[in-house]
Amino acid sequence: MDAPVKVPTAKGIGAGFKDFGIGAVAGLAMVLLGGLFGGLGFLAAPILAGAMVKGDNAKVITTVAGMALGMALLSGSASSSGGANEGVM
Repeated sequence: MDAPVKVPTAKGIGAGFKDFGIGAVAGLAMVLLGGLFGGLGFLAAPILAGAMVKGDNAKVITTVAGMALGMALLSGSASSSGGANEGVM
């Protein structure tokens, strides 16, 4: 039976560091592009940042950015609609 948690290997650490670096660069690109596009930055920035990266990492970046945007929009509309959710995350 294969254990779900294993001893880290140099290859695994290198892959994790590479993924972290890609995420950091994409996050920086999202911040810069968001400022560049102004009001549409919240939509254009994650799409363009995802387009800068290839493969599965691009899918992860755009999916997580879309989820964060949806959460932000939902929490913003909920808090402004009546204040019932104030103090909750």
